Amino acid sequence: MPERQIRLLGDPVLKTVSDPIDMIDARVRSLVEDLVDSVRLPGRAGVAASQIGVNLRAFSFNVDGRIGYILNPVLVEVSGEPELVDEGCLSVPGLWYPTTRYPFARVSGIDLDGAAVELSGTGIMAQALQHETDHLDGLLYLDRLDKENRRAAMKEVRESTWF
Repeated sequence: MPERQIRLLGDPVLKTVSDPIDMIDARVRSLVEDLVDSVRLPGRAGVAASQIGVNLRAFSFNVDGRIGYILNPVLVEVSGEPELVDEGCLSVPGLWYPTTRYPFARVSGIDLDGAAVELSGTGIMAQALQHETDHLDGLLYLDRLDKENRRAAMKEVRESTWF
């Protein structure tokens, strides 16, 4: 399957809490294919189902040459001293702002066979795990910015050609 079009800021699905996946069926298998195909493109560390218009708890990742997915992910652990890291988002193209993230993160969920899966990491992986679970909780990284940066970011959004 080809990669799916990324939904942009302003699309209501991005601000909606994603529903858990209750049954793994052909629709969910197709979603995983689409998520993996969509994250393979250069410059993509993660794609949440909501970013391709599907209101289900799933995301794919592409970090350090490792590509995968997780269903029903829950952020179960973050640790270390929170730090500001430059962050962008496919749903807010062209903007990068310092966002507070923990240097370590762990999520748990399931795979397509219903088996327990755990993903964890530091650096970009930790950032991606936090960023993608935020998407599934209806949050964009812009929601985490301090007041001054959020104001500047929203001004950039309003002046962008895509908004």
